[in-house]
Amino acid sequence: MAVYDELAGRLVLITGGANGIGRAMVEAFHVQEAVVCFCDLDEKAGARLAKRLGDRAEFAKVNLTSEADIKRWVARIAKRHGDIHVLINNAARDPRIALEDVTAKAWDDLFASNIRAYFLVCREASPHLVKGASVINFSSITFYTAPVNMSAYVATKAAAIGLTRSLARELGPRRIRVNTISPGWIMTERQLSDHVTPAVKRQIRREQCIPDLNQPDEVADVALFLASDASRAVTGQEILVDRGWVPG
Repeated sequence: MAVYDELAGRLVLITGGANGIGRAMVEAFHVQEAVVCFCDLDEKAGARLAKRLGDRAEFAKVNLTSEADIKRWVARIAKRHGDIHVLINNAARDPRIALEDVTAKAWDDLFASNIRAYFLVCREASPHLVKGASVINFSSITFYTAPVNMSAYVATKAAAIGLTRSLARELGPRRIRVNTISPGWIMTERQLSDHVTPAVKRQIRREQCIPDLNQPDEVADVALFLASDASRAVTGQEILVDRGWVPG
């Protein structure tokens, strides 16, 4: 892991930080000596992570489909800690649902959690973002690979890229950067338990240019770069962390 001295003491907000990629980012920023405030619906895992990390790690259970919850969370952090240097919208759901089974409610619920929440967190955090702040939104390589039974999810991830590009223009005059990270198939505990079979691993190794399995900490490394001053000229961009997924 690279060390970015300027991140020490900076305030970092991360949604969906209790497990998987989110947890890897919370841990990575904590190693950089940043102040990390993260939220999740998984109260047990979030509290356990904050306790293990100790100082400079603060967890809150937040329902990101609730505008009121988002407002309270961001306002509480800003009041306690002041200006925000890094905002990472990571929380999302990725259900596998066939087209014929996607109800209007399921569609709306997924957009509420996967993209409306991103917008609302950005809106509430905006007055507290310092000059030179970094906003990172998460999309997915599924936008390019177009897997079956994930049309609603992929639509939300396409929207995340559009939100990033628009906000990069809107916040640019304040010297605030906005970028997207699009992970490939990352070997989180949930993916390994629910979706990654031996056949899937063979597919990953066959279709990636570099045939190694992607790990959460590798995504966190890219987030550190985008949060650091080293990326001060990078905005409105999307970085794929997938070892080069090129279907054969």
